[in-house]
Amino acid sequence: MWSILAQKTSTVSEDPVAKANELWHTVKTFLATQGLQFAINVVVALAIFVVGKWIANILSRFCNRLMKQAKVDETLARFLSNIVYSILLVIVVLAALSELGINTTSLAAVLAAAGFAVGMAFQGTLSNFSSGVMLILFKPFRVGDYIEAAGTAGVVEEIQIFTTSMRTGDNIAIVVPNSHITSGNIRNFSIKENRRIDLVIGCGYDDDLKAVKAFLEEVVNGDERVLADPAPVIAVNELADSSVNFVVRPWVKNADYWATRWDLTERIKLGFDERGFTIPYPSRDVHLYNESATGVE
Repeated sequence: MWSILAQKTSTVSEDPVAKANELWHTVKTFLATQGLQFAINVVVALAIFVVGKWIANILSRFCNRLMKQAKVDETLARFLSNIVYSILLVIVVLAALSELGINTTSLAAVLAAAGFAVGMAFQGTLSNFSSGVMLILFKPFRVGDYIEAAGTAGVVEEIQIFTTSMRTGDNIAIVVPNSHITSGNIRNFSIKENRRIDLVIGCGYDDDLKAVKAFLEEVVNGDERVLADPAPVIAVNELADSSVNFVVRPWVKNADYWATRWDLTERIKLGFDERGFTIPYPSRDVHLYNESATGVE
């Protein structure tokens, strides 16, 4: 019908009356010859649209239900189900238009080109979206974890589709694009139940190493928060320029890490003072030579 009307309209004269008469004659001819078939096509197109929209709605809800059963984040599940519904609805509309005799090939090409252009324009946003999907699906960290990623460290407060919100130790809010997080290493300090404290304690070369080691063992083993398994490690690690360095490596519960580290450091320093152990400062030996000046009056 549409091609016939276009051809007839292009051949009529510029007279508006003649144009209207010609158009009316074309419509009557079309209705007389193909009106019934066109009416059937309209009914079929409407049926395709109504039924297709109903099926698209059912399928999108089904996808949403499956993702919820798989414990996918609710925001992501809703977003993906909306995308599924939109894609199915576009297919239904194209099928209905095709049933009316409209050439949908060019329309599909235009939609594809527009989609490509939009994809290129929102390339960074789509990258953040895909990264957000990966973070929600694979869960390298959760809300409440303390992580280091994208050059910053803090407590995760919210994981969204495009960004992740974090809070630093001094209570500063940071919003990080998800693509920046997944493009580098992620250090999660909260995911493991236990954590090791690494201390380096130096004593003087004149101190009794066995007495220093026995004192360090006493301090570590005397703290109830230090775990027996894995066993703590206390050993001479290095003969440095100015000191003999011990490594002190006890294991504690993750929640007790900082409090135990600070307490051990304080007790070790106070114990060194009480027992007369030294914590040497970096030092250098300076040798002075006296040379008699000759030939100088």
